[in-house]
Amino acid sequence: MDIPRIFTVREADHRIHNPITADKLALLGRALHLEPGMTALDLASGSGEMLCTWARDHGLGGTGVDLCAVFTEQARARAVELGVGDRVRFVHADAAGYVTEPVDLAACVGATWIGGGVAGTVELLARSLRPGGLMLIGEPYWRRPPPDPETVEACEATSVDDWLDLPGQLSQFGDLGYDVVEMVLADQDSWDRYTAAQWFTMRTWLEANPDDELADQVRDELRDEPARYARSTREYVGWGVFALRGR
Repeated sequence: MDIPRIFTVREADHRIHNPITADKLALLGRALHLEPGMTALDLASGSGEMLCTWARDHGLGGTGVDLCAVFTEQARARAVELGVGDRVRFVHADAAGYVTEPVDLAACVGATWIGGGVAGTVELLARSLRPGGLMLIGEPYWRRPPPDPETVEACEATSVDDWLDLPGQLSQFGDLGYDVVEMVLADQDSWDRYTAAQWFTMRTWLEANPDDELADQVRDELRDEPARYARSTREYVGWGVFALRGR
């Protein structure tokens, strides 16, 4: 039970596995008015940076769940490093269908495939959220309409219908019965720090592992990925974390 190994090669040096910077993550924590003793569930928690830093900065406690064994171990180490190992724990498990006792904050930041999309993930998180609690959803959206199917594919979408534009995404949350009470959006610099940083990591890895079974794939990505990213994802795909309260 794990994710494909290529992801752990690309993002080995990442603490945050989506296009939000540490500064924006801290801004989001402040914007949510988190209080000591609040509890959280973070599904697809990656390397645990959100839970660990919010535990340190706001006294939050809770559980992160992720399918990747490498990232889960990094999250546990990060909790120890920040001195919050007594407040947060990280579980190596499939986040799809994971439900716990009611918490104050239920989050899925950048992995709504665990619920088959936004609507299913909102329903999943609601099963672990106390009445009146906060829900966080991280999701891509179209910054502007892609002009053709080739651009859609280059943005790593299967169809233009995979994502909404920003007004459409905000309206969808309302249609699902939630008020959007905060949001923090990635910008192009955020995308650069997430995506371009992977190229340095991959090149360093390739120099140390030239004969690895993934070496050819990594070489191909280093050759093709920068131009693909610059002409597609960077220009057309937005990304944000949206805070919701049930109506």
